Amino acid sequence: MSDKNQDYSVGNLLENVPLVRSDGDEVFETLISKEGVKIERIISNGQSSPPDFWYDQDQEEWVFVLQGSATLEMKNTDDSSRLIDLVAGSYVQIPAHQKHRVAKTDTTQQTIWLALFF
Repeated sequence: MSDKNQDYSVGNLLENVPLVRSDGDEVFETLISKEGVKIERIISNGQSSPPDFWYDQDQEEWVFVLQGSATLEMKNTDDSSRLIDLVAGSYVQIPAHQKHRVAKTDTTQQTIWLALFF
């Protein structure tokens, strides 16, 4: 996916995308991980978080949808929740310990996400 040198790496997030089946697991590829920062490319195809499962992460997360679409569900402090629809070009910043889950991802094409953890 990338051309690496000692000082830099070059790649294209939309090239060499693994095929993810709708009845399989999402693919998580770590692109960079150092000094409190991690960048992942995530590929989904109809996947969602299990019922009653909520991410509760120690780091903030910034997510950008490059291709496809998805819906995130954010849990509010009063136990209600809010749905956020994301399409290509959309992003969301999720504070540390903000409970959230993937409610759904596109079933007509692969969804490619870029996630930055910091």
